[in-house]
Amino acid sequence: MSKITEKQLLIDKIVDSIQDTKGEDILVFDLTGIENAAAETFIICSGNSNTQVSAIAGNIQKNVRNDLNDRPWHVEGTENSMWVLVDYVSVVVHIFQKEIREYYDIEELWGDAKITKIES
Repeated sequence: MSKITEKQLLIDKIVDSIQDTKGEDILVFDLTGIENAAAETFIICSGNSNTQVSAIAGNIQKNVRNDLNDRPWHVEGTENSMWVLVDYVSVVVHIFQKEIREYYDIEELWGDAKITKIES
């Protein structure tokens, strides 16, 4: 049996936290094979309101802090919660309101990544 890496534990905890707060359209991008990528993993999800986007970001931070004793290196976008970025260095989480996600379409930018769709 393979040892689960700290990064995989972090990814699993983030995905669980998104699902806890009813985040939708969760995609996990493995960027390790992409030159000059900003991180090893991107996790992208959607919320239906700024309240939900904020709740998803807060739940991720709380659960990762409590269960894995880790804190994000950087968080931005919480002022309006249209697009919140939670940066754990190797894993970066993008939490969008649906229309903002569609507008920026960052999935398209990382189309060469190995993408895992998380079923809800």
